[in-house]
Amino acid sequence: MGARPRRRRAPAAAAAAAAPGPLGALLAAALLAAAGAQQSATVANPVSGASPDLLPHFQLEPEDVYIVKNKAVSLACRATPATQIYFKCNGEWVHQGDHITQHSTDRGTGLPVMEVRIEVTRQQVEKIFGLEEYWCQCVAWSSSGTTKSQKAFVRIAYLRKNFEQEPTAREVSIEQGIVLPCRPPEGIPPAEVEWLRNEELVDPALDANVYVTPEHSLVLRQARLADTANYTCVAKNIVARRRSASAAITVYVNGGWSTWTQWSGCSTSCGRGWQKRSRTCTNPTPLNGGAFCEGQNVQKTACTTLCPVDGAWSEWSKWSVCGAECTHWRSRECSEPAPRNGGRDCHGPELDTRNCTSELCSHAAPGAEDVALYVGLVAVAVCLVLLLLVGVLVYCRKKGGLDADVADSSILTAGFQPVSIKPSKADNPSLLTIQPDLGTATMTYQGSLCPRQDGPAKLQLPNGHLLSPLGAGRHTLHHSSPAAEGADFVARLSTQSYFRSLPRGTTNMAYGTFNFLGGRLMIPNTGISLLIPPDAIPRGKIYEIYLTLHKQEEVRLPLAGCQTLLSPIVSCGPPGVLLTRPAILTMGHCVEASTENWSIRLKKQSCEGTWEDVLQLGAEPCTELYYCQLEAQACYIFTEQLGRFALVGESLSMAASKRLKLVLFAPAACPSLEYNIRVYCLSDTQDVLKEVIQLEKQLGGQLIGAPRVLHFKDSYHNLRLSIHDMPSSLWKSKLLASYQEIPFYHIWSGLQPFLHCTFTLERLSPSTCELACKIWVWQVEGDGQSFTVNFNIAKDTRFSDWLVPDSEVGAPALVGPSAFKIPFLIRQKIISSLDPPGTRGADWRTLAQKLNLDSHLSFFASKPSPTTMILNLWEARHFPNGNLSQLAAAVAEVGKQDGALFAVSEAEC
Repeated sequence: MGARPRRRRAPAAAAAAAAPGPLGALLAAALLAAAGAQQSATVANPVSGASPDLLPHFQLEPEDVYIVKNKAVSLACRATPATQIYFKCNGEWVHQGDHITQHSTDRGTGLPVMEVRIEVTRQQVEKIFGLEEYWCQCVAWSSSGTTKSQKAFVRIAYLRKNFEQEPTAREVSIEQGIVLPCRPPEGIPPAEVEWLRNEELVDPALDANVYVTPEHSLVLRQARLADTANYTCVAKNIVARRRSASAAITVYVNGGWSTWTQWSGCSTSCGRGWQKRSRTCTNPTPLNGGAFCEGQNVQKTACTTLCPVDGAWSEWSKWSVCGAECTHWRSRECSEPAPRNGGRDCHGPELDTRNCTSELCSHAAPGAEDVALYVGLVAVAVCLVLLLLVGVLVYCRKKGGLDADVADSSILTAGFQPVSIKPSKADNPSLLTIQPDLGTATMTYQGSLCPRQDGPAKLQLPNGHLLSPLGAGRHTLHHSSPAAEGADFVARLSTQSYFRSLPRGTTNMAYGTFNFLGGRLMIPNTGISLLIPPDAIPRGKIYEIYLTLHKQEEVRLPLAGCQTLLSPIVSCGPPGVLLTRPAILTMGHCVEASTENWSIRLKKQSCEGTWEDVLQLGAEPCTELYYCQLEAQACYIFTEQLGRFALVGESLSMAASKRLKLVLFAPAACPSLEYNIRVYCLSDTQDVLKEVIQLEKQLGGQLIGAPRVLHFKDSYHNLRLSIHDMPSSLWKSKLLASYQEIPFYHIWSGLQPFLHCTFTLERLSPSTCELACKIWVWQVEGDGQSFTVNFNIAKDTRFSDWLVPDSEVGAPALVGPSAFKIPFLIRQKIISSLDPPGTRGADWRTLAQKLNLDSHLSFFASKPSPTTMILNLWEARHFPNGNLSQLAAAVAEVGKQDGALFAVSEAEC
C-alpha cells in the first residue's frame, strides 16, 4: 500500500503532536478530529509557498509478521520529510516510550528522514485474540500534513500435530491410476506440502507421471513397478514440520498365459492315443502378489492314428491245365489283407509256372485237347451253379427262421403296441435274445392286419407308411410263451436291476449293473439321469455303473474372469468303461442361452484332477467323443467316455443373465415373539432346490410363497432385499438398514449354492398370528421380483404342494426294456427303415425335422446310425412321461413320403 498524502495541519495541531509523551499524541489526535470538517478545504488550499512534495513519503512500511512461539516481532517504518512518526495498533496509539527513533538526512534531496521501530509481544496479540486480528499502522507528520502507512497484521504462528487426512496403503494393478490423498494439519501460516518416496523427495518437475493436486493429493497417472514404495506426506510452515504415517503402495502384476504351443504328436503310432499342448504363465509373470493364471496349462485331446497294414498273399490258386508247352501255372493276390495306410507290399512272385510232365511232354492231337478243355469248363460251371443254389437255400432257411419268430409285424401300425413272439425253432434256439412285453396274455387294438394268403413274397402296407389308417374292425393278438431257456435268459438280464446302495451320499447317487440291453440311472428330484442305450455296452460284458451329484463345496472347479458355473457337477463312471455308442447324461442348467451373450463350454475333469474344455457349444466339436443338446431348462450330453462333467459359461456382454430361483421359508411353529423369514437366492436347477428343501425340513421350516425366477445380469451390481408394508401395530422389523445386500460375485460365480438373507421380525403380542408384508428382491439397475406375504403363521400350509416329495416313482436304476418307452423291435424296425437314404428324403433327416432336431443333423450324420441317436435323444428327453403317440405321428409322416419304406414280408404277417 503506497503512502497517502494528508492535509496540512494547523500549527496548534503540529505543536500538540510535537508534545512529548502520550499526552501530546492524544492532544494531536483530538485536534485532528476537531479539524476533520475542514480537511478538504485545507488540502485544497495549502499554505502559500508549500509544495505537495513536502508531505511525508514512506520509504519503508510495516509488513505482516508471525509470532513464533514467544519471540516478539519488530515493526518498522521510515518516511521523509517527517517531523514525527508514531505507530497506531488496533486504533490505539502506541506509547512514545515504546518507539525506537532514528533521524538521518537523505543525501540526494537533503530532506530529513525519520525511522521508527516498535516490538509486539505474544501477550499483546493474545489480549484481543478471537475478537479481531491484531494490526499496526504508521502515521507520519510534516509541516505540510500527515500520511498513513499500510496496515501490518501480527499473527501467532502454529501448526497442529494431526493430519486431517493421511494417505493409506493400497495394492494396485500395473498401469492403474493411483491417488494418495493428504490434508495437512491446520496452521498459520498454512502449511506447505511435499511428498517423500522412500524418504526421497518426489519432484513432479522431474517425473511426468507424477503431479500434486491443489488439494495436496499425490497422483500417479499409471502405476509402474518402480512406484512400489512407502509414501509419506510432509507438512511444514515457519513453526514446525509434520510427517504423516507412511502408506505402502504395492504395484502387482497379474499373470497372463503365453500362447499355446503346437499340438504334440499322437502318443501312439497305431490306434487311439492322446496329444497335448501347453502354455506358461509368463505373459506376464505374476509379481508382487499378483494373481496366478486361471485355467489349465496343459490341454489334452484324443487322437487316432491309422495303423499301417502290411500286405499278405492269398492262397495259391489251383494249378492250371497242362498247356501245349508242357507247363502249367498258378497265381495268388496280395489281398489278405491288401496293404494300406503305408503298409508294406507283399514280397515274392505273383505267378508260379512249372513243367507239368517232368520235361517228357507228349503233344496230344488238337481235337482231343479242345474236347478236354470244354469238358473241364462245363464241369466248373455246373459246380458254380450248385454252390449258388446251396447258398440261396441256406439264406432262405435263415430268413425263414427269423421271420417265424415274429408272429405279427402289423404292430407297427398299431401305435407301438407290444410284440408277440412264437416259440423259436428247435434248430435255432439262440434267436431269442430279448423278451417282449408279456404282462398280459391278450391285447386288443384297432388296425388292419396282413392276411395270410398266397401271393408275392412282399406285401405293402396300405398307404405305404408305418402307421396305417386304422380299420374299422377290432383284432385280438394272442401271445405264445417263449422257450424256457430264453425266458430264463431274459429274466436274468432284464428284470433284475442289480442296484446297490453305497454307504455315502445315497440321496445323491444311483448305482446299477448293466449289459448290452442298456438301461437308465436317475437321481430322484434332481433332473439328473444317465441313459445307456441298447448295444452301448458290448455283448458279453456286464458293467457296474454309477451316477453321482457332487456338492459344490467338495469339488474345486476353478473359474476365471467372467466364468460362472451353470449346472450341477455330476460324475458318471467308472471312467474306464468302453462304450460302443454314446451314453446321454441329462442335467439342468440356469443359463438364458444366447450366442451373442454367452460362450458356454462343457468341462470334464481329467484323471490328473485338472478341468479341461472338451466342447464349446455352438462351435464345431473338436472331437466326436462329446456333443451337447442345450434346451431351455436342461442339457443332454452325448459322451462315449464317462467321467465328471460341468457346464461353465463365460459372459460376452453385460446382457448375459442367469436364472435365480427365489424361495421364501419361515418356521412352521413360532413359540417365541421372534419370527424369521429366510429368502433363498438359488441357481435355478432342481438339485439345488432339493438340497434347500431337505435343509429346511431339518430346520423345521415351511414354504410361505410360490417360488419366483429372477434374471440376474452380468452387470457387476449386487442383489438387494428389503421388507415393506408391515403393520407397525402388530409387527416390527429388527433390520437396522433399509435393505440387505448379497455381493455380485457371490451370486455370479455359482459356487455358493445356498445364499440367503434372513429378515428377523418381532410380534408385539403373542396372540398375533396374521402376517402381511411385501418382500422385494432386485438387482441394482436390473430385474426384480416382489413377494406379497399374507398368511397365518400358526396354521397356513397352502404352499406345501410346491415341496418336492422325498422320492420319485420308480427305481433309481432301470435295466433293459423297462428303461425305454419305445419297444425294442419297433425301435429296430424304425432304425433299419430310416437309416438308409430315402428316395424322396423319407429318412432320418425328415424324422429329425419333425422332432425339431434338424439343428443337429451334422452330429447325427457323423454316427453309424443317425436314427439311433435321434431315438436315444427322444428317450432321454421324454422319460418317463413321453407321449409315444406324438413320436408315432412323426414316424407316420415320414412313411407317407415313401410308399415302399415300410414293406412287410409275408413271414412278418
